[in-house]
Amino acid sequence: MSKTDRLFRLLHLIRGLRPPVTAARLATAMEVSERTIYRDIDSLRAAGARIEGEAGLGYTMIEDPALPPQTFTQIELEALTLGLADVNQSGDADLAQAANDALVKILATLPERQQRQAMHAVNLVHRFYRPATPTIDMTLLREAMWAEEALDIGYRDLKDTRTERRIYPLALSYHDRSVMLLAWCCKREDFRSFHVTRIDGYRNTGESFRPRRVPLLREFIGHMRTRDRAAEVGPA
Repeated sequence: MSKTDRLFRLLHLIRGLRPPVTAARLATAMEVSERTIYRDIDSLRAAGARIEGEAGLGYTMIEDPALPPQTFTQIELEALTLGLADVNQSGDADLAQAANDALVKILATLPERQQRQAMHAVNLVHRFYRPATPTIDMTLLREAMWAEEALDIGYRDLKDTRTERRIYPLALSYHDRSVMLLAWCCKREDFRSFHVTRIDGYRNTGESFRPRRVPLLREFIGHMRTRDRAAEVGPA
C-alpha cells in the first residue's frame, strides 16, 4: 500500500471508529507499527487535518472545512450514486430533490477524474413500482421526528375504519410499494407501523418525547428482527 493510500485509510479509520482511538488499535487495523501510525498522524496534521489527542491517550478527528476535497474509491462512488438514484425513484418529491442536490454538491468537491466516474457509473436503478404518493406533507412529518415531538394523527386502517391516535414518530421505512411510519402508539401503548397514505391528517402537539426516540426505535427494530427470525424458522 502506498503512503497516500495508507493516509486516506488512516483518515477513514480515525473518522469512523469510536473516539478516542488508540495508536495500537489503528496499528492493528492498518497492519503497520505504532511508530508508523505516529508518523502518519503527523503527516495528516501537516496537511491540514485537525486530529486531537496524543500517544497513550488516543486520537479524535475534528471535522475541518480546511481539509482537502473528499476522495472516494471507484466502488464507493458507485455505491453513493446508486443509493442516491434509488432515493430519487422511491422517495417523495422533497426527498428526491434532496438526493439530486446532494449529488451535485458531492460531485462539485471531487477531482475531475472522479466526477467522470460518478457521472458514468455502471450501476443503475430502475423500479417497476414506486410507493404511492402520500397526501400529507412528508417534510413536516420528518421535521416532527427530527424534533422528537409527538403527533396527533387521523388514520384509516385496512378496513377503512378511522381512528385518532397520539404517536411518537420514530422513523420512515421504505418498501417496494409503500412507505411505513414506525411509531409508538400512545393509545395502544405499543409499537405500530402506519401506512403513510392512510394518514389523513396530523397536527403538532408540542409534547416532546426526547430523548426516548433512539431507544424506542432500537427496541422496535429488535422486535421486528425477532419476528422475522421466528417466521423463517416456522412453527415447531
